[in-house]
Amino acid sequence: MANTLFDKIWDAHVVQLIEDGPTQLYIDRLYCHEVTSPQAFAGLRARGLKCFRPRRIFCIPDHNIPTHDQHETIADPISKIQVDTLEKNASDFGLNYFGMMHPKNGIIHVVGPEEGLTLPGMTIVCGDSHTSTHGAVGAVAFGIGTSEVEMVLASQCILQAKPRTMRMTVDGELGKGVTAKDMALYMMMKMTTGGATGYFVEYAGSAVRSLTMEGRLTLCNLSIEMGARGGMIAPDETTFAYLKGREYAPKGEVWDKAVAYWKTLKSTEDAIFDKEVIFRAEDIQPMITYGTNPGMGIGITDAIPTDNTSASFAKSLNYMGFKPGEKLLGKKIDYVFLGACTNGRIEDFRIFASMVKGKKKAADVVAWLVPGSWMVKRQIEAEGLDEILHESGFEIRQPGCSACLAMNDDKIPAGKYAVSTSNRNFEGRQGPGSRTMLASPLVAAAAAITGRITDPRDLI
Repeated sequence: MANTLFDKIWDAHVVQLIEDGPTQLYIDRLYCHEVTSPQAFAGLRARGLKCFRPRRIFCIPDHNIPTHDQHETIADPISKIQVDTLEKNASDFGLNYFGMMHPKNGIIHVVGPEEGLTLPGMTIVCGDSHTSTHGAVGAVAFGIGTSEVEMVLASQCILQAKPRTMRMTVDGELGKGVTAKDMALYMMMKMTTGGATGYFVEYAGSAVRSLTMEGRLTLCNLSIEMGARGGMIAPDETTFAYLKGREYAPKGEVWDKAVAYWKTLKSTEDAIFDKEVIFRAEDIQPMITYGTNPGMGIGITDAIPTDNTSASFAKSLNYMGFKPGEKLLGKKIDYVFLGACTNGRIEDFRIFASMVKGKKKAADVVAWLVPGSWMVKRQIEAEGLDEILHESGFEIRQPGCSACLAMNDDKIPAGKYAVSTSNRNFEGRQGPGSRTMLASPLVAAAAAITGRITDPRDLI
């Protein structure tokens, strides 16, 4: 029977179909953080309800936590209230909780896969748009609103209209200095931020299959920035090798049975998608954004387009201080941020360290290197990457969402330029008046040591 990967997982989780209405879908895993969950828990209390399946719910503070001195009381009163509230809610409702300084704490979309909580064939939701990250293991994962968080807390189900399906195929071999982040930014440049609206995207093709698990997580993380409901990649030997031995992954005979099932999770050869998009890996070079949405990107050696006459385009360039036809190569930068649920994994730190090894950070650049979890921080230290980075003038901070968004202490000052490995470059996203240029860890590392936008291929 012709079937897409998405259809296989979705259909296996349907509880009931509502005539002329949404689908009641069973949810395997709910992740909660401190920003989008308080009202959901308040709703449960108001109705006198308990969580239906508390063992399937994991709560982790990440957005508001500082990335230094986490053993001390959070200084910002609003952030402290949000983090404290999540801890109380998790305790009151008997939920799994990985608080600050807990060895399993970190960004929720980094912790889930690395702990083996995120598994192929699952349905996964969180009150956070970048839940699409978890689709990299072959899961149906998507962000939901706070009222829907309450729904899942109470019933372990959600009401959802079934999205359309899209397959994005990238065949060929990525060139020198080109990463999964560049692949995603290239797709967004071509598709625009609304090009996948209403679709659930399956990434396919030889270039996608060649990505590491960390690279796949980065790619799926950015699906939402094209307007997609989510993104996913069929599980394969790369997936299985990554998950095997993780704390919450199956063990022994259960593992063998799970892998046998996971191997069936792929689109059939005759599967029909609502839309097909094809790219060539050879067309992708290191990327960087110049505007105020993730789709406003260019190859690092290219110039800002001159054929867009819209008012929004002009407003965006005015905010960034750029002009049509201008190249970004050589532009002075002030900050570099390595981290976020997009690029805060161990591979990202390996890539960054490989570029800066034996070199020195530019004296006038402030660099924030923030692991996505305590596990990543421990790996950095175990591999000696911290020593390489320290010798080059960099410091490793404590885990958290950090400068991805202005909800904690790590804010880019107004007017300053930041090369960031995060996922969004909206006006003020990294702090009021901040100017963000999204890029890969390799491009960020090159900028950190030169103090300017630099083609990393020139330094490799």
